[in-house]
Amino acid sequence: MRRTRVDALVVGSGPAGSTAALVLARGGARVALVDKATFPRDKACGDMVGPRALQLLDDLGLPRPEGPHVGDMLVVGPNGRRVRLPSADGLTYPGHGTAVTRTEFDDTLRHEALEAGALPVQGRAAEPLEVDGRIDGYRLSTGEEWRADFVIGADGATSGVAATAGLVEADRVLWGFAVRTYLPREVVDLAAIVMWEPSPWQAFPGYGWVFPAEGGANVGLGIATRGDRQAGARAVRALPEFLDHLHAVGLVAEAPKAELPPRLGGWLKMGMVGTTPARDRVLLIGDAAGLINPLQGEGIAQAMGSGRLAAESLLAGPGQVAERYGAALAAAHLPYQQITAVAQGALVGRPRAIAALSRLLIAAGASDSFAGGWAVFWNELLVGAPPGRHRSVAAALTRMGRTMTARTATARWLDAALGQSKAPPPF
Repeated sequence: MRRTRVDALVVGSGPAGSTAALVLARGGARVALVDKATFPRDKACGDMVGPRALQLLDDLGLPRPEGPHVGDMLVVGPNGRRVRLPSADGLTYPGHGTAVTRTEFDDTLRHEALEAGALPVQGRAAEPLEVDGRIDGYRLSTGEEWRADFVIGADGATSGVAATAGLVEADRVLWGFAVRTYLPREVVDLAAIVMWEPSPWQAFPGYGWVFPAEGGANVGLGIATRGDRQAGARAVRALPEFLDHLHAVGLVAEAPKAELPPRLGGWLKMGMVGTTPARDRVLLIGDAAGLINPLQGEGIAQAMGSGRLAAESLLAGPGQVAERYGAALAAAHLPYQQITAVAQGALVGRPRAIAALSRLLIAAGASDSFAGGWAVFWNELLVGAPPGRHRSVAAALTRMGRTMTARTATARWLDAALGQSKAPPPF
């Protein structure tokens, strides 16, 4: 049986894991990058690499992906009314995202990590290896044993590392499920987020999207399920009806066929709620840490950013790594996640409230100031937003959200999980 020891064992080779492995390897650490899949491989996603992710690629000296640029975005209400959310260059990020398949993007990032010196390992992290009650590595499905000073869980929303390390409180997690397909020959002029009511005033508890893709459109439907993992199947069942709705409101030109193109689904864990991101020598990043935007489902930028923060926390020295990482995550995401996780959790299971809120937002979006502020807030772009009325509106929405959510159980749980009171400065 092969036994190997490294400085860091990164479980999962998506954007989070590959970014962590890249930064660690460049910093001189001996790091193994483990994944059960053979690359390249596909993932259910809107295939949108957002502004912060593009900037992070620049910061790391990596090339930006090639693909359609996505700037302004439509939000389409249940009755087909539309609001255009403007995009703009920030002080710390570009004014657009890029559409690129996860098959291509993830494989490229993984390749960069391996080029930097990370060790490629194929296999499933099947069994934790412990020393004095602490996780010291994993025995893989291949029988190999990989031990490490630190384990970084980048293995997705249903993270086995998070579960075996005891870092998940299942009854608190804000779950979601998304399914997507590609529609060939469709032309997407503007990316769109779609609020949908299968019947009047009975809103679907999530949202759909129509994003540009090479040679067509990436179309999907996501559902917020809170703790009910069985409810995810509703998104799969509803997809054909949702495609009919897209045709009816003019977002796709061709009427859906009886036989849909291949579909792919995946779980989402949102808002960091219910998952402690670090303890002892185990750090969680990306989807494993619940770093999905609860309002619009973005996760690639958060995955890459958390991978970088975890690696830098480890490279800063062996002591208080978990505390450093928790403090860095809190500085980057805590205020926004507290507001939006509370909002998402409160709306699940209340279709009439969601329907009323969507109508209110669409009506308010007729104001350019509100539409621009909504875009900045919704996409978690306030830090680094350019001065002006859009940033002012987003700041006001943030202040109002903090006031409304600060005393909630979810906000208090997030404060405790990220160790705000005892965390040292990040770096």
